[in-house]
Amino acid sequence: MKAIVAVDLNWGIGYKGNLLKRISPDMKRFKEITINKVVVMGRKTFESLPKKEPLKDRVNIVLSKSGSINHEKVIVCRSLNQLFNELLKYNTDNVFLMGGESVYELLLPYCTEAYVTKIKNTYTADKYFVNLDENDSWKLIDKSDLQIYDDVEFYYTKYAK
Repeated sequence: MKAIVAVDLNWGIGYKGNLLKRISPDMKRFKEITINKVVVMGRKTFESLPKKEPLKDRVNIVLSKSGSINHEKVIVCRSLNQLFNELLKYNTDNVFLMGGESVYELLLPYCTEAYVTKIKNTYTADKYFVNLDENDSWKLIDKSDLQIYDDVEFYYTKYAK
């Protein structure tokens, strides 16, 4: 299992149910990495998707203890046990966590890699990702050259555990 996330300098990931910053090339990269793969998300992340529709050309799994999600293209798992049983159907290298904060916290220990877009700015945030630079279990293994889009500077990084 892998995590994919965009963070600011404080490892913030969201505010009031929204991404901190929408960066078009990062959204395109997210799609390229996750296309034809499995994405696991929480209910609030699912509800934040455009038109509350599942991501196309991916298996969409929502982990949620509560809330009703009735969509024929979404697999809802009500517990970790149910999620892990569902994930047995897929190659773990093709499973990506995409948020939110509680899903990352719960499942990051099961991940072997993390794709982190690091935005060189700080934003008002109420949701965070664990700071992998301060976690001895994780090592930075790849970092892109500086990217700039619409006056936003960022790096694509990859961590391994």
